[in-house]
Amino acid sequence: MDIFLTYLKVFCVGGFICMLGQILIIKTKMTSSRILVLFVCIGAVLEALGLYEPLIDFAKAGAIVPITGFGRSLAKGAIQGLKEMGLLGVFAGGLTATAAGITCAVISAFIFALIFNSKTKKY
Repeated sequence: MDIFLTYLKVFCVGGFICMLGQILIIKTKMTSSRILVLFVCIGAVLEALGLYEPLIDFAKAGAIVPITGFGRSLAKGAIQGLKEMGLLGVFAGGLTATAAGITCAVISAFIFALIFNSKTKKY
């Protein structure tokens, strides 16, 4: 029963984050790329304010997997890099913490660009 409640929390929090993105897509003229940047920034700001860790403790992968989790990882790496290497560590730490995600995104984007044709969003 305990694992069911964990899955329920993960689904509800991750689903809520995705639902917010879908509402922005439907109700605004924001492009999906701007919404992604907004969510990355929200994750980074919440991490900088110390508010993302309690969300992860509650929702586990429901808070880590969405794009806000990438922003959190970027900010956490930048903060850690600043502590270890100074100002240059802000850039190095952020990239080190997110290197696997960035690599996966670039490779996936390349493969999908070879397979599919993109289309411009019509308003």
